[in-house]
Amino acid sequence: MIAYLNGKLAYKSPTLLHLDVNGVGYEVQISLHTWSQIQHLEVCKLLTFVHIKEDAHTMYGFFDDAERSMFLQLIGVSGIGASTARMMLSSLHPEDIQRAILMENEKMLEGVKGIGAKTAKRLILELKDKMKKHGKEDVLHLSVTSHNTIQDDALNALVTLGIARNMAEQAVQRVLKAEPQLNELEVLIKKSLKSL
Repeated sequence: MIAYLNGKLAYKSPTLLHLDVNGVGYEVQISLHTWSQIQHLEVCKLLTFVHIKEDAHTMYGFFDDAERSMFLQLIGVSGIGASTARMMLSSLHPEDIQRAILMENEKMLEGVKGIGAKTAKRLILELKDKMKKHGKEDVLHLSVTSHNTIQDDALNALVTLGIARNMAEQAVQRVLKAEPQLNELEVLIKKSLKSL
């Protein structure tokens, strides 16, 4: 199997690119996460996964191992195909998906196009223990614990103020994504209110 490709970007778009490796052009499907990392590059190295089906061989490319590992875990869940996994990685960063699974945040997963309540539950059920076993929880432990309480408190405060829970959740997520180091509850609430 092809582990990675290193070459010149002959063609690139937010979902697909052609990578010229010593005169051979590979068509590679990518997520928006990878696109954000390579859009300004002329030459790059992409980790790959070749998805073989009866009617097609499709190559997926990833800028880093965290994204490829998450992709492989996602497609291992029944009902999650390669295109759905790519959609998830285009909507959320790998660490956000991992955090949502570890914290059993179904709403965050349901925010991805094509993921319903049943699929979100299945993702959590099938992947939570695997992620804990692989020790990946340690990687996110600090961010989960530091944001967990402040995130929940901010969310509860916004809901108390009369804001719909899903809108409040999105606002808090937007602020924390823009400022991951934010750890003051009052500031988080104010900035979330402004982003609504």
